[in-house]
Amino acid sequence: MNEVTKLPLLGRRIMVVEDNYIIAFAMQAGLEKQGAIILGPAPSVRKALRLLDAELSVDAAVLDMNLGDENVFAVASALEARGIPFLFTTGYGAGDVPPAWLHVQRFEKPTEVADVVSALLGFGAP
Repeated sequence: MNEVTKLPLLGRRIMVVEDNYIIAFAMQAGLEKQGAIILGPAPSVRKALRLLDAELSVDAAVLDMNLGDENVFAVASALEARGIPFLFTTGYGAGDVPPAWLHVQRFEKPTEVADVVSALLGFGAP
């Protein structure tokens, strides 16, 4: 087995936006085990936008839809504007997703890291 097979996300820069420390840590650890370089985790829209502005290269993002008392859609809009693919993780059902964001792949919590890795691989090579 070669290194790419063992580490399918090797070198990919993945931004994680999640306000729950335990979930953020688990996602970070799971993606790092697959070779990803984690940007964040960012627990708020403000911190996520600052991180996005500070980074020269972001290959993809994993966004929790609800960050405390705010939603993540400003971050999603900024990512879309830059052509950076992303997915949502959420405790909400499909009926709670605003129509403007129904085209984005969504994983209901608890989210399996393996499912997120598969989705990120579907975004293609950086």
